[in-house]
Amino acid sequence: MLPAYRTERLRGYLLEEQAQLRQQLANLTIVSHDANPGLGNHMADDATAAFDQATSVSLRRGQQLVLEDIDQALQRMAAGAYGLCQRCGEEIDFARLKAIPHATLCMGCQKLVEL
Repeated sequence: MLPAYRTERLRGYLLEEQAQLRQQLANLTIVSHDANPGLGNHMADDATAAFDQATSVSLRRGQQLVLEDIDQALQRMAAGAYGLCQRCGEEIDFARLKAIPHATLCMGCQKLVEL
């Protein structure tokens, strides 16, 4: 189990990242040159508008997923289950948690999942 000082350090990282993501999501507006991309006067403009809109939606969704992961990590911390691999139950290395504080898998299990 992680020592309390390390858990608090990681909690600080999570809270900082959580605040940054919430701010970014609040500032992120879905780019829309036209309410109906594809109905403009020029095909290139329509393609750019559609691409910008898709990129914005994708970025927003990615940030929302990371924010959900962070919220779950904070819940695991409160429950005393933080830092344990959700697949094998072994302790996740501190260096991994420092790099990715919302990690749910140890390196061994992460490699297996990615295969």
